[in-house]
Amino acid sequence: MAESAEAPKLVYLVTGGCGFLGEHVVRMLLEREPRLRELRVFDLHLSPWLEELKTGPVQVTAIQGDVTQAHEVAAAVSGAHVVIHTAGLVDVFGRASPETIHKVNVQGTQNVIEACVQMGTRLLVYTSSMEVVGPNIKGHPFYRGNEDTPYEAVHKHPYPHSKAQAERLVLEANGRKVHGGLPLVTCALRPTGIYGEGHQIMRDFYHQGLRLGGRLFRAIPASVEHGRVYVGNVAWMHVLVARELEQRAALMGGQVYFCYDKSPYKSYEDFNMEFLGPCGLRLVGTRPLLPYWLLVLLAALNALLQWLLRPLLLYAPLLNPYTLAVANTTFTVSTNKAQRHFGYEPLFSWEESRTRTILWVQGMEASAQ
Repeated sequence: MAESAEAPKLVYLVTGGCGFLGEHVVRMLLEREPRLRELRVFDLHLSPWLEELKTGPVQVTAIQGDVTQAHEVAAAVSGAHVVIHTAGLVDVFGRASPETIHKVNVQGTQNVIEACVQMGTRLLVYTSSMEVVGPNIKGHPFYRGNEDTPYEAVHKHPYPHSKAQAERLVLEANGRKVHGGLPLVTCALRPTGIYGEGHQIMRDFYHQGLRLGGRLFRAIPASVEHGRVYVGNVAWMHVLVARELEQRAALMGGQVYFCYDKSPYKSYEDFNMEFLGPCGLRLVGTRPLLPYWLLVLLAALNALLQWLLRPLLLYAPLLNPYTLAVANTTFTVSTNKAQRHFGYEPLFSWEESRTRTILWVQGMEASAQ
């Protein structure tokens, strides 16, 4: 009888489970959550690597679905004990319309909340973003701030605006009665800039450097600092929160946590060179190649071209007023709230995070040859 009482019994659902972060969350749950009976992976595009996960002791169920379709979300949530909602449209370059970003990030999150309420699922962990807070478009620095540091969040770009709305929905849903009468317990995690294996922007910079003969040109002053976080540590924080949320509902319910590890504070470019440098790329220049006023002009011109060309074709350059403001604004977090509330410590050291990311970039290099 004692054995059956200890048998794994929990059903987890990960939305966006085939995305950059979602895949790491899925694999981390299989490694680190012994109470898992079934893991449902919900995504618009299912990945081939899911097949290899189906041979283990945990039942892995792949569900092709769209978070904007309420009935598909409800079907996936039915019978789940915990939902980790990582699905979202991350778009700072204008590849998607503002309407699409809102539909996926805000309406999709509302659909997940309503499905939890209808189906009696009590625990909801939401992947938010530091961009809910900033950097703001005014370029105000945020230096080693925590969740309570005052900061004027000014959202003009559709992506951070949508994440702020979705986060608010999740936190306000904490305490709502779900089917069966018990309260919903929610919380949100705000990762800083995530890096690691599978990071699309790192991949883009690497290929851009190869096209430029192994060189990248400095565009941001080295004095600008950003907090970056390894994807494995972000996944670990999600698993830890999901594990502790029910027992510590009074403390953690309705809370938001910055998600950071001990990765060094550097500018985006200098940080990326920690991985791209060992792979043969070099960053040219000790100061930005172009003056800031010219970058502002080019960013505004790109935004205008994007608006003019949208009816005809997709123009989505890396430089726009939002990406320029983010890249040129110091934004570093230093938080021990997650450590205090649920014992978070990074699972991967900076050295291990760096090594894993370099090996991934080198693997791209080998496959490109």
